[in-house]
Amino acid sequence: MMRPAVFIDRDGTINEQRGYINHTSRFVLLPSVGEAISLLNKNNHIVVVTSNQSGVARGYFPIQLVKEIHKLMEQKLAKDNAHVDGIYFCPHHPDGVVPEYSRECSCRKPDVGLIKQAEVELDIDMETSYVIGDCLVDIEFAHNANLPGILVLTGYGKGELKYSMPHKSITPAYVAEDLLNAVKWILKQEKI
Repeated sequence: MMRPAVFIDRDGTINEQRGYINHTSRFVLLPSVGEAISLLNKNNHIVVVTSNQSGVARGYFPIQLVKEIHKLMEQKLAKDNAHVDGIYFCPHHPDGVVPEYSRECSCRKPDVGLIKQAEVELDIDMETSYVIGDCLVDIEFAHNANLPGILVLTGYGKGELKYSMPHKSITPAYVAEDLLNAVKWILKQEKI
């Protein structure tokens, strides 16, 4: 049976925004993230992490480190009885220095390749799904996938809301203090 998904950005939404996470010691979950994801799990939502990781193409760290960070994220979430159903990331960048990853692609947000891949693999009800992130690119990602996009004020969110959003025609469906607030808003919408 198809279920709704919540596509969640990683850096700045799930973990502290520290630029490129180039070592496992730099990965720190934001407060209440485990609670937020656990709430989605309990309410029968598919939780999908979608993240641009151009540091791979730029040569800042190997793709293996991204996978180690994701394993660490899953371990940290498990402590709060939370889990993600899928992790999809784009290692590409057209201006990269690592030939294997230096190219245009359809998986780099705001393009919707990551969502399309998850939709096929996870049996998602796209009609009732959402995107949550801390950047304008996440709201554009949501718009391009015809999904409601929620901007969180963690990470780059406050700056994006104040300085970038006023110049764009795309607006978030909701602005949330953090991931937990965003999840509570989604669950409230589903009851209306």
